[in-house]
Amino acid sequence: MQVLVRVVELGSFAAAARELRLSPTMVAKHVEHVEQRLGAQVIRRTTRRHSLTEVGQRYLARARGVLAEFATAEASASELQAAARGTLRVTAPVVLGAHALAPLLGELLRLHPELRIELALQDRVVDLLDEGFDVALRSGPLARSGLIARPLAPLRMLLAASPGYLAQAGTPRRPRDLERHDCLGFSYLVHRDHWRLVGGDGEHRVRVSSRLQINSGEALRAAALAGAGIIMQSEILLGPDLASGALVRVLPRHAPPPRAAHIVYPPDRWRAPKLVRFVEHVLAHLGPRRRRGPA
Repeated sequence: MQVLVRVVELGSFAAAARELRLSPTMVAKHVEHVEQRLGAQVIRRTTRRHSLTEVGQRYLARARGVLAEFATAEASASELQAAARGTLRVTAPVVLGAHALAPLLGELLRLHPELRIELALQDRVVDLLDEGFDVALRSGPLARSGLIARPLAPLRMLLAASPGYLAQAGTPRRPRDLERHDCLGFSYLVHRDHWRLVGGDGEHRVRVSSRLQINSGEALRAAALAGAGIIMQSEILLGPDLASGALVRVLPRHAPPPRAAHIVYPPDRWRAPKLVRFVEHVLAHLGPRRRRGPA
């Protein structure tokens, strides 16, 4: 599996052979062994170039995750157990970073006194390599990339509005009632002109009017609190306002689908102790088996 991944990442059998100190013939045998086990061709070979088949693309994505798990396991039982030290540059969406990640970092720093963390919060997708980051938390669908992606617990989304707005505009009773309301728009949504809701009566795709578009969840929350309209955001952002009564759930029997979340990092850095410790810590608190709200 490791040989196959390096062949793809380096672009040729010969380059992988040089890096791994194997003969090109042995590299080819490793790839053929994978294909025999799968019963399908993984790399399409021609005299000029190599390309991945559809089976190969799916296998490569899973293989990278398996190798990342393997490296993490090795790190716990080898010299990689060495102290995490140095500066780790982390980026995350504003809400997820501020409300879910930041509260975890104090404990991590106490466990590793030689570790420093620089956390940059921004809702745009950051290019880790170009901008010099080691690791990122991301919410929403992932674009194809060469990054290792480890899933976090899905983010629970909901609709809410201020009591003042609902008193003036009325309370929606059915999903299609949203069409006549001011629905606050989040600029980074892929589909900004409609909201998808799921309830006991099935799925609804509702066209919404967003006269106010903002690229910040925190700013959307402030607008909702001021009575500007109905907000669709994460429970971790809106939970305290719902508890205090400053905001009220809208259509509580319907909700947007949970939003996927991941921790991602470049494959060539997975052995760094500071990154291994960070990933382990985040997964222990925010991993798929933890129940928590969205961002």
